[in-house]
Amino acid sequence: MTIHRARRTRRTHRTLRPAGAGAAALLLLSACSSSGSDSSGASGSAASSSPKLSGTVTVFAAASLQESFTALGKEFEKEHPGTEVTFSFGGSDTLAANITGGAPADVFAAASPKTMAIVTDRKDAVGTPTVFVRNRLEIATLPGNPDRISSLKDLTKSGLKVVLCDRTVPCGAAAQKALSAAGLELTPVSYEQDVKAALTKVELKEADAAVVYRTDVKAAGDKVEGVEFPESADAVNDYPVALLKNAPNARAAKAFIELVESAAGQKVLTRAGFLEP
Repeated sequence: MTIHRARRTRRTHRTLRPAGAGAAALLLLSACSSSGSDSSGASGSAASSSPKLSGTVTVFAAASLQESFTALGKEFEKEHPGTEVTFSFGGSDTLAANITGGAPADVFAAASPKTMAIVTDRKDAVGTPTVFVRNRLEIATLPGNPDRISSLKDLTKSGLKVVLCDRTVPCGAAAQKALSAAGLELTPVSYEQDVKAALTKVELKEADAAVVYRTDVKAAGDKVEGVEFPESADAVNDYPVALLKNAPNARAAKAFIELVESAAGQKVLTRAGFLEP
């Protein structure tokens, strides 16, 4: 499966300038047209503009996108009165299975190309997914880092309770890749179904540390402390987004994807700790 990185393109509008008698004729036509405009200066072209968006947009998105996508959903509803954005957040593999199983949704935003492929291989997406952000791992520790964890190797200390995401979800697969890069083996006290569940174990002090995304560490605030490690550079995840084939509200879904990929959307995402594509 080929996934293209989202690129911003600048549209240029070319204005043709009439010459000679043609210019005078066009000026006269323009004057006649303007006389038929309303008091606000709007011409009849407004009548041919696209109808406004309405209805519900259902977005299935990786758990790590919860805070930033929720904010973008509110912004979308503000820009398009009459619309509502609803979300289903969770492990990308579970969401993909739900989509291929027939769950009604408009947009799928996955935390890895591998989980997106579950959907595209079944031809349940329209076109080619685009990568809109990337994410990197961090170690989440208890506040104040009482166990003095400073590296991935420290997670192998005897008696330390460490939680990982399940290997089938993107954050778990990335953690295994980072551990392999460091030449380490780690047996966690539990494998969790998504990154939020892994982080919650630390927030509730049921675990001493978890390997999660840095965006989740940032979203948790002072509930945890983040520790960077160099091997995370070997396990950076691309996040693709796609319009789904049987989208109940395709027009609004396309507009939501455009917002995610826009400069405004990227600003929200990078502020949350995501990397640009």
